[in-house]
Amino acid sequence: MRVRHPDGQAFTFDAGTLCLELSSVTGGEGHRARYEVLHSPADFVRWAAASRLDLRAHGVRPGDVVVTEEELALVKRLREAVWAGAWATAGGGAVPPAAATVINEVAGMAVPVPFIAADGARAWRRPVRGDQLAALIARDAVAALTPPTAARVRMCAADDCALIYLDTSRPGNRRWCSMDRCGNRAKVRGHRLRGKEPS
Repeated sequence: MRVRHPDGQAFTFDAGTLCLELSSVTGGEGHRARYEVLHSPADFVRWAAASRLDLRAHGVRPGDVVVTEEELALVKRLREAVWAGAWATAGGGAVPPAAATVINEVAGMAVPVPFIAADGARAWRRPVRGDQLAALIARDAVAALTPPTAARVRMCAADDCALIYLDTSRPGNRRWCSMDRCGNRAKVRGHRLRGKEPS
């Protein structure tokens, strides 16, 4: 997913999983409020269309998604729970009970209804509702924030970055949110430090 930082830099960020795509790059409460992108139901529809939900693969266009203000509030409540769970998990802990309660509640809601389209393709019954998409995100969070996957939930190693991702690399040694941003900065710093070493 392409992310634009408030400092103006755009970079590619692979959150590794749907729930972290929501919680890491769409803003949130507290210090994350400056990154908020979900100001209206239409903003959530745009995010969903660009996300791992891959609406197009299910025969769904953005105009087929209906999101109410209440459903947007639900998505934001879920986002905070996923963030709390991911933060704890990335630090080696367990998902806090309050966060788990929200995630479990939303995961138990109805998801989009699949059907076989006239052309034989798999599709979702339209309209698709915001709470149905939230349920898919919550179910993804259950999978991502529990063992064995939880051991691969990581925070970017840069001191000034708090992006959290699922390390899907084969060796499991990903350190940076993005090589376009924090990884590249670390390389530049390392190069400068090596240049200052006495010969």
